[in-house]
Amino acid sequence: MNNKLKVAIVGSTGYGGVELIRFFQNHPLVEITSVISSSSSGDSIADGFPHLTGVIHRPLDGVDPAEIASRADLVFTATPSGVSAKLVPSLLAAGLKVIDLSGDFRLKDGTVYEEWYKHPAPSADLLEQAVYGMAEVYGEEVKGQNFISNPGCYPTATLLGLIPAVEAGWIDPSTIIIDAKSGVSGAGRGTSLTNHYAEMNENLKAYKLNKHQHIPEIEQVLGSITGTSVTVTFTTHLVPMTRGIMSTMYANLVGEHSDREIVDLYRKYYENRPFVRVREPGIWPSTKEVYGSNYCDIGFAVDPRTGRLTIISVIDNLVKGASGQAIQNMNLMMGWEENLGLNMTPVYP
Repeated sequence: MNNKLKVAIVGSTGYGGVELIRFFQNHPLVEITSVISSSSSGDSIADGFPHLTGVIHRPLDGVDPAEIASRADLVFTATPSGVSAKLVPSLLAAGLKVIDLSGDFRLKDGTVYEEWYKHPAPSADLLEQAVYGMAEVYGEEVKGQNFISNPGCYPTATLLGLIPAVEAGWIDPSTIIIDAKSGVSGAGRGTSLTNHYAEMNENLKAYKLNKHQHIPEIEQVLGSITGTSVTVTFTTHLVPMTRGIMSTMYANLVGEHSDREIVDLYRKYYENRPFVRVREPGIWPSTKEVYGSNYCDIGFAVDPRTGRLTIISVIDNLVKGASGQAIQNMNLMMGWEENLGLNMTPVYP
């Protein structure tokens, strides 16, 4: 154990924190030394999550940066937005490596953050310091860093589906329309009408139309790829399932490209990236095919009649959209194999 990386998890009693615990049971180079909850300090995590009985033996710790630093080398902050912005500066000052899952450090412009997240922005220095950890695109930048901002769940599915075609100039970024659907675990464990069984069962509903906080994150990354400002139409929906995101994207093609050419482009772009799987022409992924795993599966359909490309991208929102990608970033930070501890086959059916 002495040679293992010691990690702490702030927000251990949320779904993201619990998924980190699950994956770390299979990581050969990591030891969990502290599970932290501001609301349940001193309790056993098994009180709220009985499936973790016998897995985590020590009680939940409180949020004390100095105490965390005495026990850990790296800390994951799986907190609601607005919390990490206040906590992360003290964690970094204590000498800890930090991977933040909250969204507080994804946007480089503090004014934009405050407009969309409705919280005071972190300092400009910290926003600049945070490396955006979309491993398949920015993995080289993640290596050796001390502070990573983990991408959002919707942006992960969406951007992995869009970036190769945008970068190649095969679609017009100004025409992008994104229709995204998520299981209710994306809303967290708190009780509300959003995830109330009687409200969501046998129901499908749109929410946050034109106001979702992931819109500027998607536009920021696409803008960095194109070198110009990009504006997208992005509509989110909740579907009555626990896990999964399907992001369906539409854009005008630039030139003529076949399904086969699109597939070949994406396979070349994601060559040697273990967690993106590109479907053969005419085969499109479903959320069940990535359930419980760190995979992103992508499929395509060119429509010669309209001159548009349809892209289907699916992930597990709690894994590739949160904790799995955070572990992938940790592996890159530490100079380890990218897929270490993450090679779990999707749960099926």
